[in-house]
Parts: sequence; structure tokens; C-alpha cells
Amino acid sequence: ISKAFEANCQMHATPEKFYIEACDDGANDVLVIDRVSTEMTLSGIKDIPPSGVTRPICGIMGTIRLVAGMYLIVITRKRKVGDLFGHTVWKALEFDVISYKKTILHLTDIQMQDNKTFLSMINNVLNTDGFYFCTDYDLSHTQQRLSNTSPDFQEMSLLERADQRFMWNGNLLREIIAQPEVHKHILIHRFPFSPCCINGKVFEWILISRRSCFRAGVRYYVRGIDSEGHAANFVETEQIVQYNNSQASFVQTRGSMPFFWSQRPNLRYKPKPQISKDTNHMDGFKRHFESQVLIYGKQVILNLVNQKGSELPLEQAFAKMVNGMENGLIKYIAFDFHKECSKMRWHRLQILVDAVSDMQEEFGYFMVSSDGKVTSEQSGTFRSNCMDCLDRTNVIQSLLARRSLQSQLQRMGVLHVGQKIEEQADFEKIYKNAWADNANACAKQYAGTGALKTDFTRTGKRTHWGLVMDGWNSMIRYYKNNFSDGFRQDSIDLFLGNYTVDETESLTPLHVQKDYKFLLLPVIMVVAFSMCIICLLMAGDTWTETLAYLLFWGMASALTAAVIVVNGREFVDAPKLVQKEKMD
Repeated sequence: ISKAFEANCQMHATPEKFYIEACDDGANDVLVIDRVSTEMTLSGIKDIPPSGVTRPICGIMGTIRLVAGMYLIVITRKRKVGDLFGHTVWKALEFDVISYKKTILHLTDIQMQDNKTFLSMINNVLNTDGFYFCTDYDLSHTQQRLSNTSPDFQEMSLLERADQRFMWNGNLLREIIAQPEVHKHILIHRFPFSPCCINGKVFEWILISRRSCFRAGVRYYVRGIDSEGHAANFVETEQIVQYNNSQASFVQTRGSMPFFWSQRPNLRYKPKPQISKDTNHMDGFKRHFESQVLIYGKQVILNLVNQKGSELPLEQAFAKMVNGMENGLIKYIAFDFHKECSKMRWHRLQILVDAVSDMQEEFGYFMVSSDGKVTSEQSGTFRSNCMDCLDRTNVIQSLLARRSLQSQLQRMGVLHVGQKIEEQADFEKIYKNAWADNANACAKQYAGTGALKTDFTRTGKRTHWGLVMDGWNSMIRYYKNNFSDGFRQDSIDLFLGNYTVDETESLTPLHVQKDYKFLLLPVIMVVAFSMCIICLLMAGDTWTETLAYLLFWGMASALTAAVIVVNGREFVDAPKLVQKEKMD
């Protein structure tokens, strides 16, 4: 299958095999998957039996082994989102997970339940908004990386040449990778295409965010780095502009503070972060920045965390490690976002933008003229972070990206001398909304809700309604982080292959026996609190009797709640598939 599936393809299923047609014009190849041996071969259309059940599909995500055996994951619906340099980019909308086995009656009741849970985990990831793909163009690399490739690289298939950091279905393709003709990959992106017009000149403006699948996970269960130097919630964001066959791009990165620290949920609104005391931080720290310098050039770290309270030790540790590296290619800047912007003083963000303006001029951006010649390259990147690398980070990145875009549009002749992007009302609205949507997409994948502070990103000012929405999203985050993120983390680990299902295991890690208190204490608290309400509604013969009942049941509910909070980490929904020490 030379280019996977540009248009809808036909999949034919028989009790013994799957037959998947190629969709290239004039192609006669068929991918045949044996449902018994799981062997994959290439055949021709003439070998498709007429008795098969036929259905249209849009592509293959890959295969995965669960308790009931192998499953095939296919894309069943897609939508075109735009064209990138003449190549169609699709968004995958719906998926189907199809069992190789015709029945699961051979499983025990426990195995059936486990298989059902694993299937719901896979669907949980597939239903996360933001899967984009292109069948004939490499979305995983920046424009500058693609321009600096060798002829051998250009001859490689998309699967072989893709940046493994951003290939989220890489694990699912292991069974298919033996077939070199099948080269398809899907990335998690935010990918808005925006045809824009300034001064009567129409240009394309594109924002791509590539989220790394290394050390991937959810907000409180995946922080810091792993031993290989991969940072949690690492995202590469590229802003591309095209006009009259010329193009320019500006790249920024974000990622968790790259040393060993954790912030496990414990029922408190904001768990206290813990820096590991028995780990050599510098080894992983150096690996992280050595790879960043190799890929992106010089690094300017913009650390936006609070410089007081529980975030202060993290800021101090980060600064100390940067100084300890003594690397002239890495510069560290701490900016207390919340302090500087307190009391709605959002104009003070310009202090940071002005402070790094000389470095941004030095780094420049990648640009190709209309005749195809590279006229400039980006020599360094800004690596921004806050605690989650979401809300504060996105605001700063949007401001730096606007400054770069201002210069690019002037060089291309779209903006006149002296004109500013902020003065172009129509484009400014598109720009702000796209960055706010980018923030929401990244936040939903990591924190479970849309981003905070998007009212500033959309309008350029903080609003009271925005504060209300931030409060609502914070409440939802609290619930999800404490009571559903364990399942989400397990889903990601299963999808990415961090945990593999062994069909021969009689008992999976899903069966974790909890102590009796985890069931008893919440029941006692609810009963005691309910009795307090009943005492208020059905008063006793005297007020002293009512007060006595209220004090008794009130104390019972308060003491029970206190015990639950003290042992909070034992009551939250924690991951089950990956060992606890990997999360800490």
C-alpha cells in the first residue's frame, strides 16, 4: 500500500482474514491480515473473496494485543482541515477497534471484564480530540529540519523518516512496520489552517503543535523528566506563514522543568511538589538540554512559575542546575507571571517580551524566498514552562510568536513599514482565537479541561467572565485530577506500549485490592453528614438535644473527612498498569 489512504478505502472481512485495499489510483495491492496467525502479507485484488463483509475505512492506526488477542484499529471517518504546501491534511474523527478473534467466549468472566476495561482505555485515547495526518507529507518535522535533510532522507518512507517523538501510533505500527510499502503515521497536533488577508494580500497562516509521546501522561501523574531526559508535556509549536510561494516558520518549545520531581494528587486542591532527594538530577538534566541544543540550537529558558510558596524550590533548583551546567548556549530567565500580572496588570507581560527582544532578533526564524532559496534560519528557541506548561506558557508563546510574525510579514511585503499586526482587526481576531484554541487542545490532553486565561489570549485583556470560567475549569480539573486521571494515565500507557498485555496472565494489574477503610470511611462520612442534615430538618424536643445530635454527627463527619484528607493519596484514582516508582 504505497501511500496509505487518501480517499476512503475498502476493507473486506472474512472469518479467517482481513483484506484492505490500497487507495492509490491504479494500485492493485491488498494488505492481507490473517486473523488466526496474525501474519501480514501483500496480495492482489483478485485474491479478495466475494463472501467477505465489505466496509469503507479511511486508514489504519495499527494493531494492539489485549486479553482477547490482537485488535485492528482503523479510522472510519475523517475531515479535511486544509492543504499544507499542496498536501491535504486530514483530521481523524472516528475509529473502530476490531477483534481478530470471532468470539471471546473462551475467556473467563474476569478476563472478559479486563478485556472490556482495556478496550475502554484504547477508546479513551482515540476519543481525545486532536489526531491529524497527511498521507504524502511529513508533518512530524519543522520546515527548517526538512530543508536540511539529505537525499537519502527524502527517499525514506514517511514511517521511517518520521520524528519518533511525535508519532503517537508508533507502538501500534510494530506489527505493520515489517511491510515497508505501508507508511502511515498519525500525530497529535493542534492544526488550525487560516487563510488571512492584510492590505488586500491573501496569505496562509498555520499553527502546529506537536506533542511528544515520550513521557506522555496526565497533569499530576507525569512531571519532570525520565532517565533519558524526556520532559513531561513536551510540545513543539511551529508557526508557519506562506505568501506568494515564500514561506517562514518560527518554532518554540514547552516542557516540564527537566529534573526529577513529582506532584501526586492527594485530594488537596494544589498538592505540594516534591523534588527527589535520592536521584542524580544532573545526568537527566544534561541529556535533556544536550538533545535540545542538538535539535534546536541555543536555548533561552523562560521559567514562569511563582517565586514564592511551594513553587519557589522548583524555580531555585532549575536555576541552580542551569548554572551548574556552565553551558554558554543555555540562558535562564525567571519571570514570576502571577506576581507581575496580579490585579489585572496584564500589560506587564511586555516587560518579559522586551527583555528577550534582542535574543529573539539573534535567533531569527526560518525563511524561504519565492524562488526557493533559504534566506534565513532559526538559530535558537525559547523553551517556556510554568507548572503545567499550559496556561501561563501559552500566553507568553503567543506574544513571542506575534513579534516574529510581525517581522516575517513585513519582509514578505504583506505589512507596510510602520504597520503593526495589532492594528489589523480581522487578522488579530483570527490570530488570538487560534492561539486560544491551541491552548485548549494542549490543556485537554494534559489537564483534562480547556486552558485557563484564554480570555486574555482571545481578547488581549483579562475579563471578569474569564475569571469565572477559569474557576469552573479549575473545579473540573480538581475532580478529574483526583478521581479519573488514574484511568486516563493507564489509557495512555497502554496505547503507547508502556504497558503490554500478556494473554497468559490470569490476573492483570487492574485487580488491586484496596484496604477496607477506602470503602468504609467515605460511607461513614456520608452517613454522618446526612444525619447532620436530618437533625436540622427534624429538630428534637429541646434545642439542647438538637445541638447535642448536631455536635455528635458533625464531629463524626469532620473527623472522618480529616482522616480521608490526611490519607488523601490512598483515596484518589491512581494508575494501576505502570509501577508507582515510574510516576514518582
